[in-house]
Amino acid sequence: MTPGPPPFPMTKVLINGAKGRMGQALLTCAARIPDLHVTAGIDVGDDLQAAIAGCDVVIDFSFHSVTPKVARLCAERRKALVVGTTGHAEGEKATLREAARTIPMVWASNFSTGVNTLFWLTRKAAEILGPGFDLEVVEMHHWLKKDAPSGTAATLLEILAEVRKVQLSDALRHGRQGITGERTAAEIGIHALRGGDVVGDHTVIFAANGERVELSHKASSRETFASGALRAAQWVVNRPPGIYDMQDVLGLRGANPCP
Repeated sequence: MTPGPPPFPMTKVLINGAKGRMGQALLTCAARIPDLHVTAGIDVGDDLQAAIAGCDVVIDFSFHSVTPKVARLCAERRKALVVGTTGHAEGEKATLREAARTIPMVWASNFSTGVNTLFWLTRKAAEILGPGFDLEVVEMHHWLKKDAPSGTAATLLEILAEVRKVQLSDALRHGRQGITGERTAAEIGIHALRGGDVVGDHTVIFAANGERVELSHKASSRETFASGALRAAQWVVNRPPGIYDMQDVLGLRGANPCP
């Protein structure tokens, strides 16, 4: 009997922010993955420095102001990092980029396979439809979400601005109120809705005279994000130092539907 391929090596994961909603989802999903072992689930008041020695990779779903400290420690101890926090200030982003000179890091606004497909489709639709379509993004989340627009919406906006070759800071329009005048062709609109227990809804609207294209993703469970983050953790271990995202993890980088 021909032996099968060797088993996938065990990945040892530390979850930072384990008591939060995403942390709990990560623990639930990790228990179903036989080649992944959670060495520690820590939160506010726990000793990250003591816990980090036993892991290969840290998944951080804590808070944006905490992540830079985690990144510095990971760089010091040569541990891979998966960043799930959003809403970072420019200084915090700079700290993450500096850490990525030493360690491999998956830094993504959303770890869902479906949402990352939405990112890819949004880019392709913007390229195909061209400047004749007005661009609007609508997102909705639960009432407890602290940042707006969401990190996922911010990524969608960055994709649209990149395709249109415009500065997002110049083109972005947050909602509308009062006598705003006619919508300009250069605008990219963003509308953030909050309420109830919505896990995450995102819609990109391409609107032209006579037709409209809408691309939507609606999440009903945090486990879809948790599964993606765990997949990223297994993928990033032993990668060269640098910043990666879920497009890299899923093999979507550079994929083209029209050979």
